[in-house]
Amino acid sequence: MIVNAAAVIIGYLFGSIPSAYIAGRLVRGVDIREMGGGNVGALNTMREIGLLPGAAVLAADIGKGSAAVLIARWLELPLVWIFGAGFAAVVGHNWPLFLGFKGGKGAATTIGVLLALTPVEAAISLAIMLVIIILTSNIRLAIVVGLILLPLFIWQSGGPGILIAYSAALFLFLGLRSLPSIRQAVLNPLERRNLIFDREHHFWQARKR
Repeated sequence: MIVNAAAVIIGYLFGSIPSAYIAGRLVRGVDIREMGGGNVGALNTMREIGLLPGAAVLAADIGKGSAAVLIARWLELPLVWIFGAGFAAVVGHNWPLFLGFKGGKGAATTIGVLLALTPVEAAISLAIMLVIIILTSNIRLAIVVGLILLPLFIWQSGGPGILIAYSAALFLFLGLRSLPSIRQAVLNPLERRNLIFDREHHFWQARKR
């Protein structure tokens, strides 16, 4: 039980590493929480700090989720505790110890967890996300579609039911975490026009002029 608990704690601490905050301080000397939408994540970093810093934050946040799962696997823990370590990484990103428990939404870290658990199916979902981003410039829409389809891909490939349920549960958790911003976008006429096609940003998320 000590090893199991340690894996979950390690997952949470990995998730708590505030990649976007660090990038903002290193690149521009700014607090990402005071820029754009205030979200401590890759998308806000990409839009407010720059494409390359945002890409680095994206890679780091994905890596946090994957690392939590891989460490738990290395420790040869039961599957339920591997799932727990992955979920702890997502919780750590959303409520990080190092930023007063105020973090991001957890999409990239969730993707990292799923990539480590089911790499082929998650890679297919990522490819679909990329196509949607190129066509619509809408990263939120791409994440929703990709994560909705992932349990279907796992089922189609004969994956275990518990993994299907876990991937669906992570998507629901991410949706609940994002619910306030989704509600705001639906109620705001200016944001509502961007629910499918983002007319304010290019697909690489630079603001259109």
